[in-house]
Amino acid sequence: MDDAVSTLTRDPAVGGLTTGAVARLLGVAPTTLRSWDRRYGIGPASREGGRHRRWTAADIRLLECMCGLTNAGMPPAEAARAALAAASPGPLSGPDDHEDEGRAGRPASHAPGALPIGRARRECRGLARAAVRLDAHAMDELLAAAIERYGLLAAWESVIMPTLHAVGRKWETAEERYIEVEHLLSWHVSSALRRAASQRPPVAGSGVSLLACTPGESHTLALEALTAGLAQQGLPVRMFGAALPVEAMEEAVRRTGPAAVVLWAQSRSTASRALVARVESIEWGVRGARRRPVVLVAGPGWAGQLPPGARHPSGLAEALDALAAISRR
Repeated sequence: MDDAVSTLTRDPAVGGLTTGAVARLLGVAPTTLRSWDRRYGIGPASREGGRHRRWTAADIRLLECMCGLTNAGMPPAEAARAALAAASPGPLSGPDDHEDEGRAGRPASHAPGALPIGRARRECRGLARAAVRLDAHAMDELLAAAIERYGLLAAWESVIMPTLHAVGRKWETAEERYIEVEHLLSWHVSSALRRAASQRPPVAGSGVSLLACTPGESHTLALEALTAGLAQQGLPVRMFGAALPVEAMEEAVRRTGPAAVVLWAQSRSTASRALVARVESIEWGVRGARRRPVVLVAGPGWAGQLPPGARHPSGLAEALDALAAISRR
């Protein structure tokens, strides 16, 4: 049971949770919870000041039952009747038979179970549940809320990364049943990072950071997080994405004259010392004042085969600090 629910169970005087907190806990959009309350009577037993919803431990258990039934493919109205019947020995009364648009008559599906997130924060568990349900709206809301509440760096390290890792571990051990979950979650993470990156224009006078995956490398999310982090600091960045060919990379360096280049490799097979040497050797500028970029290698693929003297940030925070210092020289 979640820590918050345990606290409410041990000490009812603590009071209930807000709708936003319950949404993060269960991975359900707040608008969905309000809809269930209005349509089916799946709502808090008490309201603060007669208006504000406060969800108790019993209310949250009822919601968990409702979520489990809808995840298995049961239409919401039918799931509400079953959940309320399970919570009360008496006959069900109250909710109407209105179906959510597009859900009526849909056959039951074998939805995957919970992801192995363990003791990760409540927002992480909620995001995982939304991903398993393929609930795009809830994922967008939860990602935006986590970034706004904790900041990009903390949200990436404490919410987004653990969920992505959990999804990856799950499909690797479940005969690829979770590939659709990983793809949809990755898309919405990427969208959230792009929105975060667009919030501030670059400050003039700072050096450009060029970010690219090595040839053959398709994993881009970590570089997208780094792009968003630099953009939020007002630092100019050029993100070239997956599998940039060597010749294109060299041309991009010559054309942009970056202060720093970050080369991402997820696996050992895509990490290339020769590529690092080629990028480090590129020069631009007038004779007598020619410059070269500072090259950083990033990602687990470089472990055990770092080029001599290479800078290898251990995570997003270290990479942001290093690039900010280089850019502002």
